[in-house]
Amino acid sequence: MANHSYLRVWTRDFSTETMIAEFARFLTTAPLSTTKTGFTELIVQPVDPTEPAAAEWDLRAANAGPAQVAALAAQSLNSDSAYIASASWDLWNFDMQSLKWRQEPEPLILTCQGKDYEDGIAATTGQFTADLGFEYFFTGHAGLLAPGAASNPFDSSDHPMEHTFRQWMTVPANLKEYHAKTRENIQQLFSWMEGVERALPVDRSELWSEGEENFEARLDAILARR
Repeated sequence: MANHSYLRVWTRDFSTETMIAEFARFLTTAPLSTTKTGFTELIVQPVDPTEPAAAEWDLRAANAGPAQVAALAAQSLNSDSAYIASASWDLWNFDMQSLKWRQEPEPLILTCQGKDYEDGIAATTGQFTADLGFEYFFTGHAGLLAPGAASNPFDSSDHPMEHTFRQWMTVPANLKEYHAKTRENIQQLFSWMEGVERALPVDRSELWSEGEENFEARLDAILARR
């Protein structure tokens, strides 16, 4: 299973009274897909992830925007709830089967965590979070873009796909394109983070992934490499 990556945001004035308005502004900053422009689902999760949802809305037919999602969330305002909105954003992805690039909608999950949700986990993982999708959208595969820093997203070192991929990347033009497309994904992510900083009273933010010791530093290294 490939590792996921996340954006975590803490704001200075976060409270039960401010969180839905700030959630609306967080949603507004999201760089949604050009072909799937609305939010597709909202779930209100009470207490912790083991509990049944308190409310959920299928928004696929509504082309719902941030204001509509926030209005629905406000109907179940509780400090011990999380509000989970699903959408899509466009990322470059290298198809291992065809050895071709595709820019297409990928899942994007945006969450607001009340201060008492899951025993106050927001203090550690962020009052606002985004599941950005697979880590390799931003780091590439097999450590090619920042050697010595990567976890291996393949199941084993002799995986046939990895062998084919590495052979393909021995061609300088292929590796150059691989770097360029991955940089575009990173630049979109960093631009979004700047938008969040403008929209919210951000106390701090961080990029985190399941497979990198310092995810943000890795992305900086890939951007800096020519």
